[in-house]
Amino acid sequence: MTESDYPDIRELHLFSDIADENFNALMRGTYLQNFPPQVDLITEGEQSDFLHVILSGSVELSARWNGRETTMATVRPVSTFILAATIKDAPYLMSAKTLEKSRIALIPSLDVRRVFDTDNNFARAIVTELAQCYRSVIKSQKDLKLRTSLERLANYLLRQQHLANGPQEFELKIEKKRLASFLGMTPENLSRAFKGLQPYGVEVNGNLIRISDQEDLVKFAKPFSLIDDYSI
Repeated sequence: MTESDYPDIRELHLFSDIADENFNALMRGTYLQNFPPQVDLITEGEQSDFLHVILSGSVELSARWNGRETTMATVRPVSTFILAATIKDAPYLMSAKTLEKSRIALIPSLDVRRVFDTDNNFARAIVTELAQCYRSVIKSQKDLKLRTSLERLANYLLRQQHLANGPQEFELKIEKKRLASFLGMTPENLSRAFKGLQPYGVEVNGNLIRISDQEDLVKFAKPFSLIDDYSI
């Protein structure tokens, strides 16, 4: 990995306050690779050898049990995954594969743990990152357990609209099959949910979403910061 690749990683909150000598030590052991789409990066149950930093592309995190599989999250640049397994030296709880051509830095987990033990700023940043991840999991659980499928979809669309800076029309960044899995639905239920939102001004054309009656959709969805705001 060359020094020209360092800035994107250095700007992450996780690495922003780490001592220069410790950051450079981490980078010296880091591999930078380009992966084509649909490549398995890690497998659920395997030991964590690397902390992954996605610099371009996108990665799906998923889990499997008893013949069933579900999408847990989609990771986009610039961010890390899966930090907790690296710090605990524990098996991965999720699998990961690329959804498109992706550029990923692999930092040896042993090096991450070594610097965690010696660099207080890095340790505090990791605790903060893990706390944010924990809060995100709680919000996802509240979304699944407290809302109907129609309400989950409505709030998901409002969140995606916000991430796109609020246009009336925007494109979903995830395949509908994966969206259904993420929202805890079957593809058939997702299709029915989209139809169920038509009276609230939601129009669907492929992956293109149009919200023609913002006020009515918000009134139905009742977005709540303690579920839908992932920044707090």
